[in-house]
Amino acid sequence: MDDATAIDGTTKTPLSQAELDALTDELIEKLKTVYDPEIPVDIYELGLIYKVDVSDDKDIAIDMTLTAPGCPVAGEMPGWVQDAVQSIPGVRNVKVELVFDPPWDPSRMSDEAKLQLNMF
Repeated sequence: MDDATAIDGTTKTPLSQAELDALTDELIEKLKTVYDPEIPVDIYELGLIYKVDVSDDKDIAIDMTLTAPGCPVAGEMPGWVQDAVQSIPGVRNVKVELVFDPPWDPSRMSDEAKLQLNMF
């Protein structure tokens, strides 16, 4: 069985670079619709997204963190991220994991986020 054959015997076609690039753009667009309720900046620009893995079947696994482990929306935010990403056409399954290693700090923020928060 080669890499393109699934366990059930069906043939999987790997995502082309163009498909992966388009999906990446859509992922970023959707992640930017989720905001930390305590900071008026989206989670992507805040640097809360640590890792996004995309399978050839368009299953998405996301590792994210929070600005603080005691964040009042800790139980809700992964669901918001899952709902946003799940709305992309063709995406099958979305799994969002909260991780706290390494801990988030303001150096993870984009220049755009720092500008929005007057941190320059």
